[in-house]
Amino acid sequence: MNSAHRPSRSWSRNRVAVALAALAAGCSDPSGPPDPQPGPPVEEAAPEMARETRGLWIATVANIDWPTRPTLTGDQQRAEMVDILTRAAAAGINTIVFQVRPAADALYPSTLEPWASMLTGTQGTDPGYDPLAFAIQEAHARGMELHAWINPFRAGNTADSAKLAPSHLFNTRRELVRVYGTQLWLDPGEPEAQEHSMRVVADIARRYDVDAVHADDYFYPYVQNDAAGRAIPFPDDATYARHGAGMARDDWRRANIDRFVERMYREVHAIKPTIKVGISPFGIWRPGFPAGVQGLDAYASIYADSRKWLQEGWVDYLAPQLYWAITAPRQSYPALLDWWFEQNTRGRHVWPGLAAYRVNNGTASAFTLQEIPDQIRLTRARRAGTGHFLYNTTWALRRNDLAALLAGDLYREAALVPASPWLDPAPPPAPALASSGGTVQIKPAAGEPARWWAVRTRAAGAWKARVQFASQRSVSTDGGVDRVLVQAVDQAGNLSPAAEWRRP
Repeated sequence: MNSAHRPSRSWSRNRVAVALAALAAGCSDPSGPPDPQPGPPVEEAAPEMARETRGLWIATVANIDWPTRPTLTGDQQRAEMVDILTRAAAAGINTIVFQVRPAADALYPSTLEPWASMLTGTQGTDPGYDPLAFAIQEAHARGMELHAWINPFRAGNTADSAKLAPSHLFNTRRELVRVYGTQLWLDPGEPEAQEHSMRVVADIARRYDVDAVHADDYFYPYVQNDAAGRAIPFPDDATYARHGAGMARDDWRRANIDRFVERMYREVHAIKPTIKVGISPFGIWRPGFPAGVQGLDAYASIYADSRKWLQEGWVDYLAPQLYWAITAPRQSYPALLDWWFEQNTRGRHVWPGLAAYRVNNGTASAFTLQEIPDQIRLTRARRAGTGHFLYNTTWALRRNDLAALLAGDLYREAALVPASPWLDPAPPPAPALASSGGTVQIKPAAGEPARWWAVRTRAAGAWKARVQFASQRSVSTDGGVDRVLVQAVDQAGNLSPAAEWRRP
């Protein structure tokens, strides 16, 4: 550009100044658009419902947790169960794992096996009510799942063999039962023994409104020693000769357990597709997995290939019993936890079992009161850490201050059990809400039925959450509740969109 035609710098500066002045004048001109006025405050969104399994094992064998004595009346037993479930709900627990088939016996009326002896002191004697049905009803009324815990092959103690009911398998199918040291055991290699245990599992799944079927770590027995300290071999020579089909015996035993686990998963879901199947194996799969871990070789000694069950998708959740401290040198809790998470290639749930029974129990391996909360925090810090179980009820609820410690901190906010979308990926429809007096009534939608209601209420600006069973269709609006959000939850744990009520 020629310099004769270039505008002077002072002219440019003046022109900018004029423009700015005009802009300022326009902004303050009453004839121009008004200044924006502040709108109503943006209302804070309701916090999402937390999702975490917080489980509790109720052991009935040998009256460990319930009933506390076999001499209690039916009313006393029911009162004890109500006390347990009320304490559990108050602590923030949302899943009860109730042992209903400890040793080829039953804590419910069964045509397949006799009443369990811990109910009355005598095996085969009717306690006058159905403990399983009662526990389901009371757990659901408190917003908790109930999982029916079975022992597939344990059949009792040799010392009790003369006291077993006439209908016990030791008396009716003696060819299926083995005497092993101090124990009686159904032989997992006998096809008829597997068939019988599966009939029991199917009977529970068909007749009872359970949220899961749960098996623990007793498949083949833990090794016992004779008086000289030598390992007692499991007496299945004849079974192996008939059914071994040329396999190495250890491989054959593992295949027997694999067959049962796969069948249990498949057949339970054929009966009820969306209830869960869970197993709580010994916490170490094999020594050296992960590196540095030592202890029992569950793969080789009790023939439990629990890693395979997880990787084949034969469980909806695995609850490995990680009953060691965070700082344990040869069974590090975090090392084992991370290893199990790494094996979960199908994205099932891995909810570790925690040893509440070790808290201040006076042994050399006793935990401090803080150990269990620290393990829960450590588990939550992992992306896959979506739950855990506590063993056992007596130590978790009645001894020490563990329940109060959890209720006031880690369990302070209610939690919904995580979903299992591989069982059913579709969410249920949202309910409708209607105000009626001092309550909001929940009206289920047509279509897939709700199993639970996830309820959030606001009063004085603070939100509270809880879970209600589907038959509970009202929410109180007392205490200044001004907003209510309700979501339907199906049996697989999927959430519907939220229905909302606001106080006018």
